[in-house]
Amino acid sequence: MEPQFKMSNKRRLAAILAADIVGYSQFMAEDERGTVAALKKLRMELFSPAVDDFNGRIVKLMGDGALVEFASAVDAVNCAMFIQSEMLKRKESSNLQLRIGINLGDILVEDADIYGDGVNIAARLESMAEPGGILLSDIVRESVTGKIDAKLTDLGKKAAKNLPQPIHVWSWKPEDSNKEDSQDNSYLNSLPMEQDIRFCMTSDGVQIAYATVGSGPPLVKAPNWMHHLEYEWKSPIWRHLLKELARDHTLVRFDQRANGLSDWNVDEFSLDAFARDLATVVEAVGLERFPLLGISQGCAISIKYVVENPEKVSHLILYGGFARGRLKRSSPEVQDEENAMLTLMRVGWGQDNPAFRQMFTSRFIPGATKEQMDWFNELQRISVSPKNAILIRESINDIDITPLLSEIHVPTLVMHCRGDAVAPFEEGRRLAASIPNARFVPLDGDNHLILEHEPSWPRFLEEVRKFLEK
Repeated sequence: MEPQFKMSNKRRLAAILAADIVGYSQFMAEDERGTVAALKKLRMELFSPAVDDFNGRIVKLMGDGALVEFASAVDAVNCAMFIQSEMLKRKESSNLQLRIGINLGDILVEDADIYGDGVNIAARLESMAEPGGILLSDIVRESVTGKIDAKLTDLGKKAAKNLPQPIHVWSWKPEDSNKEDSQDNSYLNSLPMEQDIRFCMTSDGVQIAYATVGSGPPLVKAPNWMHHLEYEWKSPIWRHLLKELARDHTLVRFDQRANGLSDWNVDEFSLDAFARDLATVVEAVGLERFPLLGISQGCAISIKYVVENPEKVSHLILYGGFARGRLKRSSPEVQDEENAMLTLMRVGWGQDNPAFRQMFTSRFIPGATKEQMDWFNELQRISVSPKNAILIRESINDIDITPLLSEIHVPTLVMHCRGDAVAPFEEGRRLAASIPNARFVPLDGDNHLILEHEPSWPRFLEEVRKFLEK
């Protein structure tokens, strides 16, 4: 009898990046509040966006440190060099410095966390790295040779705490790179995609900010309630989705009226107005035919647009959506709850203290990390005023596009998380059942917005890509 081998999906080969702040304890002792604020700013403005741009996944944040997983050693090294180069540029305005270690090895995956020698060696390399520098294991150096144009320094074998054998290590610091040669470095050639932001005018005189990014055939994303083109582009809530969509397409998205960079002083808040805004952006970009993605209430906007412009839309993707607003599908008792919620929004939405906005965040993304929740709290504050937030929410509550669903005659994919507390799973099921020939994909999860660390994120991406290939 031949031996039977059981395949496991809990082990994989990965490049692991470990990073921490040099002298963090001393900084905290001298200025706790300022240090926390500076660390938060570093993570939000540089570290997290860079990890996303180079296809990494932040496994966990540990006070002053971070553990990041990459499928590619080249991506891991390029990301580290980009971060340290940017940190050097900020040296005059910030005392914070990072040490980074990178290793390539076998890891054990348990839930969203990772373990094993691949992780342990990366952590030891990080602890031995110079401030502002990077240490690589020899296996990483071998993996990137000929694929990055960077001068690595051979430090030979170094003993490391709790490891039985010395590690052959290589180092890199941005100061060591020749400035003339640095323009040819692959990590500079791999800088993040830049979105192109422009403005167009609607028929009722509202300026709408829209952005295009990526290359390839167009893909249009309808807006959500809270939207900010610049802030979302850097956000750990949205960046993974936007980056992946722009990888294969020219992604077009825009700030809904009264949101983000679009005009805030507007008179009309209605589904008709939101759909007209979408039509205005499509015309401004000059699109003839394209797939359309709607998320949350963006599904209702997309549905209204496609019914009114069937010749424009080739594919329709709906995620986390609903045909009926909250007050159209709920019991009378919900009216009292909604009135109380609107009162809280009126009082607390614009305050620096995020306690009021946290209530919304906890419903939208209950499975988020603290960093992701902080980002979402801040997104609410900067993307829309308290007055406009209330007016938009009231218009969403009164949506009922049920009669339009049977008029959709384009290929349609509907996806919805089973535990969604904002748009109940039943609403997603009703959408799919009411749209002729729509395909329905239930997803596991409790978040209204799909996050990168969720098990259902790869499934979501796979379904979207397969659907758009047809």
